[in-house]
Parts: sequence; C-alpha cells; structure tokens
Amino acid sequence: MYSRFWFLLSIAFVAGGFVRAQKIFSEGTIVYDITVQTGSKEPQLADMFDGVTTTVYLKGSQSRTEMVSPLGSTVTIQDAKTNTGVVLKEYGNQKLLIHMTRDDWADLNKKYAGITFTPANETKTIAGYTCQKAIAKLKDGTSFTVFYTLEMVTENKDYNYQFRNLPGLPLEYESTEGKLKVRYTASKVTFDPVPIQRFKIPVSGYRELTYQESINL
Repeated sequence: MYSRFWFLLSIAFVAGGFVRAQKIFSEGTIVYDITVQTGSKEPQLADMFDGVTTTVYLKGSQSRTEMVSPLGSTVTIQDAKTNTGVVLKEYGNQKLLIHMTRDDWADLNKKYAGITFTPANETKTIAGYTCQKAIAKLKDGTSFTVFYTLEMVTENKDYNYQFRNLPGLPLEYESTEGKLKVRYTASKVTFDPVPIQRFKIPVSGYRELTYQESINL
C-alpha cells in the first residue's frame, strides 16, 4: 500500500513539474513559412507563394497577424480583452479597413466552433521545439493536421481562434483555401519585446467598412 502511495505521489510531482515548466508565451514573434500545394493544372499558383511568410506578433491581449504575398497583404489586429479589432486588406489600388466586433469574429471563425484535437503517435522538431502531431476535426467532418509544442502556451488564447483549445503552441498546420492546400511551418520563434505601435489602428488612408459591408462587397 505504501509503495502504491509513493508511486502515485511521484507521478503527481512529475506532472506538476511539467505544468510549471511550460512557458507562458506572453510577448514575442512567430514567423511561419508558407507552402502551397495545387493541382497539376495550376502549378503557377504555388510558385506565386514561394518565399511568402505569415508573421504573428503577440503582446499580452494584443495580436497582429501579417500575411504578405505578391498579390497583396492582409493584416489582422485584435484585442482579446475587448474582442474587437480590424482587418486591413491591400490589393492593387484597393486599401480596406474592416471593423470587427465580438460577433463578427465569431461569424468569421464559425467553422472552427466545436473543433477537436486527437493526438497521434508522431513527433518532430520544428524551429528547435519538439512537436506532437494531432488531427484536428471540424464539425463539418473535415480534418487537418497540426503539430504543436507542449513547451509553450500563449497567454492570448484568441489570437488564432482555431487553436484556442490546443494545449500548446501550433508550429505547423494545414489550411484549405478553395482548391489550394496551404501549410504553415514556423521558421522562427522569438521572445523579443514587440513595440506597442505594431497594434495601432490606422486613422487614414483606408476605405472603412463594417464586417457585413465587406461580405457584401
């Protein structure tokens, strides 16, 4: 009986040590390299995304996600405390600033409501971190693969809505955009301070729209 007690106690200490060792990522930058898979009829679409990256800046409840490609750029700025923010789109001569409310974010991310993650028996190293594979399944029955590290967890759970319930930091994941299959793989994770100016919303130079107006447009 005593041996069983000490065995269970040792497990508790190990588990407690793991929780304490998990780093809270409250401020820093994650850079994801983007690769695109297309059908054989449209290889030029994948070529256009060669060298394209997505950069995520985090600072407490503030987040900024930038995706810049030869076609243009999309920047998302969000405050998780108020669940408000904007989406900035620049394509050609068009510069749009889309105001987002709490309900708008929910509608934008509704396909991820009820998402589940099932761990798989596979690991690999990404950006210097050991990552666990998981299969993400959406309520519509579709699924995708994600690799996440248990060494870190973000303070801001809402910067990427689809991973708010993931028990770690996603460092590689897939996304389907129409006929395109997009893979995001982290190439760099830094903990350097992020200037607050990164999260300032522009006050001029953009055509301002509500979320609903942007959908109709």
